Amino acid sequence: MGHLATCLGDMLPTLSRGIEFRLMSELDGSRMDQNTGMKSAAKTGASGETQIFTAEPEERGGLPLATWGVAALIVLVVVCALAIFGWKKPVAAPSTLQPADAYAASMPLTQLAMSESENLTGGKQTYLDGHIANTGDRTVSSLTVQVVFRNDMDLAPQIDTVPLTLIRTKDPYIDIEPVSAAPLKPGDDREFRLTFETVPDNWNQQMPEVRIIHAGP
Repeated sequence: MGHLATCLGDMLPTLSRGIEFRLMSELDGSRMDQNTGMKSAAKTGASGETQIFTAEPEERGGLPLATWGVAALIVLVVVCALAIFGWKKPVAAPSTLQPADAYAASMPLTQLAMSESENLTGGKQTYLDGHIANTGDRTVSSLTVQVVFRNDMDLAPQIDTVPLTLIRTKDPYIDIEPVSAAPLKPGDDREFRLTFETVPDNWNQQMPEVRIIHAGP
């Protein structure tokens, strides 16, 4: 019995160390399996099929600065071309007496009368009313006249070049319209009105001359 106890006493430390070594080996093996699994999962994620989080797409830069510069230059050239070739200087009304239109003889102006009125701002307006007839053979849709205000001082007269406007209605007030709104056909006879914001101070108070310088179709 004493020998058995001694033998067991000698073997216990060895068995204990063996069990401890085996446990350590199994624990290390488990850790290696876990590490291997994690590496495998990482590789699988990188492959793109079983990964949960996808990689963010690469950001691409905007247009190159040179492209924007070329586009701005093209726009500038187009704007300048439109400004140069598309803009037309308005034609100023002639300030000198012009010859009568060839068709003016077929459009006599009669029953001329002048009147005055005050506007809302206290200014004075001068009107020249009359009748115009189309005794020719064509329709007229635009008329330009020159009105000559002469004086008794041997000075150059004031010449106003204005479009002739027709009287559309007289009640409750006089309303005018351009000739283009109601063209004058052959045989028509209409009333017209010319409006002047100012008249020359040296006007001789005689009926001004009214000359048709344009009669367009």
